[in-house]
Amino acid sequence: MNKVYPDARSAIAGVKDGMLFCFGGFGMCGLPEKSIEALRESGVKNLTCVSNNAGVDDFGLGLLLQQRQIKKMVSSYVGENELFEKLYLSGELEVEFTPQGTLAEKMRAGGAGIPAFFTPTGVGTKVAEGKEVRQFNGRDYILERSIRSDFSFVKAWKGDKFGNLIFRKTAANFNPLAAMAGNITVAEVEELVEIGELDPNHVHLSGAYVQRIFHGRNYQKRIENLTLTE
Repeated sequence: MNKVYPDARSAIAGVKDGMLFCFGGFGMCGLPEKSIEALRESGVKNLTCVSNNAGVDDFGLGLLLQQRQIKKMVSSYVGENELFEKLYLSGELEVEFTPQGTLAEKMRAGGAGIPAFFTPTGVGTKVAEGKEVRQFNGRDYILERSIRSDFSFVKAWKGDKFGNLIFRKTAANFNPLAAMAGNITVAEVEELVEIGELDPNHVHLSGAYVQRIFHGRNYQKRIENLTLTE
């Protein structure tokens, strides 16, 4: 099975209006920016997007928000995106706020074939509204459903042609979990190597979770600043 695609545009083939997508990344770190740019160019719309945050106004998922391609966000932190705020307050964007750890577990559980799980996070708050509450060992827990996406989009530092991935430092964040949740997972990498070149002990995510991979170029490093002494 050939998983290697020449570019982002070909790697996202099959995306359709109304689909649910998961995205790796945290803040400015580890975003699948080339896949997001390709999605913007595709014009696909009415999307439900699962991501810890919603990028900023001119980067990451903010690009899809600009084009009104997202109808619903499932997120934990969205405070860096002014456009997100405007769309939400005007009723143009539906938002499902989800505690960060719960969001991570929703994707991990989806990838593990677990349909739902109980967690104490959110008990007694708006997060628990409309959800089943059950008591274990004298403590209340709420039922959270796991997430499976039509497509997941992730970014890694290095990958091989089977899809085994290595994430650089904190770029691991939500990327492995988003990849696990995807029916089709698209991975973009800064370095693409032959099968067998990666040390198995250094691989963070098995290629079993990746169906498509491509070599991205000219990535923005918005959180890296070169500082020199006088």
